[in-house]
This record gives sequence, structure tokens and C-alpha cells, in this order.
Amino acid sequence: MAETQSNAPSRPDAGAPAASNPPVTGPTSGVIHVRTRLAANFTVIANALAQRRGSAVTIGVAAYILSVPDGAPISIAALCAHFDEGEILISRALRELETAGYLERRKVRGPNGKVRTQTFFYDVPRTAADQPSPPRPQPTRPRRSEPVEDNTPAVVPAAEAATPLDLPPVTPPLDLDEADPQAVVILASLRIVDRRLILSRSEVAELAPAVTEWLAQGLRPEEITGALTSDLPAPLRARPARILAFRLRETPLPAPPAPTGLPPVTPLPLALPWQTCDGCERAFRAAEPSACRDCRTAEAA
Repeated sequence: MAETQSNAPSRPDAGAPAASNPPVTGPTSGVIHVRTRLAANFTVIANALAQRRGSAVTIGVAAYILSVPDGAPISIAALCAHFDEGEILISRALRELETAGYLERRKVRGPNGKVRTQTFFYDVPRTAADQPSPPRPQPTRPRRSEPVEDNTPAVVPAAEAATPLDLPPVTPPLDLDEADPQAVVILASLRIVDRRLILSRSEVAELAPAVTEWLAQGLRPEEITGALTSDLPAPLRARPARILAFRLRETPLPAPPAPTGLPPVTPLPLALPWQTCDGCERAFRAAEPSACRDCRTAEAA
């Protein structure tokens, strides 16, 4: 942090505040920078990150993470305690930084066998696949100063910054015309059961393959609808597509096969039609018209 800043003008008194009425030079419109040379308590941020298009929350979270020392907590709860934004905006900002290659989360197993998360933050995006990764702590040979969980940053040379490394490839959403029509109908009909489950075309195309897998396991459409709409929270604190994706994450078990080796089932006999006795006109069941049993017995006697 004590390196010379080439983009800052020299001042006779380092760290002195700017003059109250600085001389106006250069452009007369737009922003005019009044710079003060800092010797401590400052953070260097790449212009590619500071001028990144998109959410201002994402840039603010990145600037805050770069400014804190190594080992400072940067979990969602810690960031929500510092910023006024809630969990949804903070978590969305962290996902954008992870997709862009600035943030990396790793699952490591400690010497006690417990799995924990380490977070690495890069001042420039991660490099290509040939860039060596920061050393991982060995669980069998622990060090005295292990990195604090969820907040261990690492630095990558700026000259080698290119594309993200070890991040899951971002696949474009499927076209709605290529999705299973039955799965599309099931997802589009969820709003009939719950008016809050309104999905866009891209969200339906993204969720349709998972619904198709459920149908392949033998589930009926009404069973899938019940599994996706039952016991939903009263206020939906996330988009409906995220809740449905969480419920569709795992494919259900297929139905067990029908039991074999059982004796054949004998069909029940059909009921005989009603007949009227020729002698006493009593109604009785028989295959064809005749006398009832009492009349036949009296006639035989």
C-alpha cells in the first residue's frame, strides 16, 4: 500500500487536505477530480471493477471486500450487518462477483474432518486454466496460522488476468420451443394453484428439463403440481423460479415394480338380471325367465 501512485498529482504536503477552492483546469463540464495524495488507509481498485456496468451494490460490495484486511468476515450475515441492503441483494452481488471471476469459494476439509468454506477474492478476474491456483491447506499437515473460514483472499498478477478459472460454465437457457410441451404446461399452470408462481419464458425453459425428469420417473402431472405448490412460505422472499428450482433439484425415486408371484385374481361374477315369477309374480334373479324357487318346490311336491 506504500507504492507510488503514478496517477495522482504531486503535492508538497503528503496527506494534506485539498484546498477549499482548487483552481479549475481542464474540462468545464462533468466531473472534475480534486485529488489528494494518500500515504495510508487507501485501497487500489482496478478501473475494470470500479467502472463495471450493472449493479452498484455489486461494485460497493467488491470495494468493501478489497478494503478489509485478511481474515475479516465477509459472509452474507456480516455484509448485511454493514450495508443497508438485505440478504437478496447481497447474495446476488456475491454471485455476480463469483461469475465474473473476482470471488471464489472452496470447500476444504480441516484436520478435524469438518468441511468448511474458504473464500478468495481477486483484485482482477481469475486467469485461464494454466494459471496456478493458490495453495490449499493440507488437512494432514495443518499450519499454525490457518486462513480464517470464508474470508481468505488471494492475489493474482494483473498482467495474467483473463478468464475465470474452475468456475462452472454458464450455459444459455434453453429455448422454450425446445422444451417438453407437457413440462411447459405443468409449469405454466402453477399460477392457477398459487397466483404468486408467475414464471417468465426463460424461467420455464430453464425448469422444464427437471420436470421432464420427474415425468420420466412415473410421476403424474397432478403429483408434480402438488409437490411444487404445497407448504410454500407465506411471504416469498425469493423469486418463484428459485424456490421451484430448489424443489426440483433432486430427481425422485422411481416407483417400485409391481409384485410378482401372487395368485391370479379371480374376477367377480356378474350379477344376474331380474326376472318375474310366472306363478306368484315375485321378482328374483335368474339367467332366463322361469318360476321362482318356492313355486318350483310347490310344483314338484
